[in-house]
Amino acid sequence: MYQAARNELILNPEYLLNLEKYIAGLTLNLVTQHYLEIKGDYDEASLLEPFWRNYPPDHRGRGFIGDQIPWIEVGEHAIGHRLNRLFGSLQDVTEIREVGLPTGADNRFLIRANEISTLTNGLTDAAFVFLDIKSVGPRDEAEHAVLSPFQVSGDGVWDSIDAGLENTPVMATGKRSSHPFHPAASPIYILSDGTVAPTIHIFVKPKYGMNSLQGIPAFGQELEYIRIITVPNGLLLCENPNLLRRYPTLLFPGKDDKTKPALKVRCRVDFSILSKIDSWRVQKISI
Repeated sequence: MYQAARNELILNPEYLLNLEKYIAGLTLNLVTQHYLEIKGDYDEASLLEPFWRNYPPDHRGRGFIGDQIPWIEVGEHAIGHRLNRLFGSLQDVTEIREVGLPTGADNRFLIRANEISTLTNGLTDAAFVFLDIKSVGPRDEAEHAVLSPFQVSGDGVWDSIDAGLENTPVMATGKRSSHPFHPAASPIYILSDGTVAPTIHIFVKPKYGMNSLQGIPAFGQELEYIRIITVPNGLLLCENPNLLRRYPTLLFPGKDDKTKPALKVRCRVDFSILSKIDSWRVQKISI
């Protein structure tokens, strides 16, 4: 079943393109319709500051100054968890399942909808949505996103049942350096009930401001805008139309040093190139 589905998607890349555009559109519409609700709960974290002031989240990365509070979980809860619920409320969606999977995006769920069957010419009515929230502030906003191997699917080669699926490494190519990148997600999942679920990679990137940089004495890291990013499925990247061959710098080196195990090294995805591939792959919402 896996080989048959993989072959059909390689022969008909428009199925994946249509499906990615459809899920990206649903995400954009949900965020737009519920933006004020999202912003209210996102900004509540700043208003609740007295309750967590003495127990702040740990800083991540190197060279932090100390006036910017890590806001990762704020986005995951105020936006990510809400989106899971909102997807399930859509009229066309017939099922949402939180399928168990040991690795992948922060939020991952199977979505079933009649429209998906139309978009894939009857191949399937389901998709496995990998949805990550990547909150950034004024110091770390950029025209790219850092992706772990578990947030990118590959070509999904499966030569024998006993061997299991394995993705071919790709190159993260930059101006000064390059390194192998090892996608860890399958481009398609076949569930135990026979459901064919192509993997869709959506990244929601909320940008917050900082009162401290605006001379405002009270603490605040309030939502300014949200971007929706859609990264192509691994079959589109590596097989047909082989986007990495057409755009070799779409993925470029991440921020990991050489001491990190090769299989865990991250990469970055270039938003400007994503926009060249399809304009709907990078969209911005603000009110």
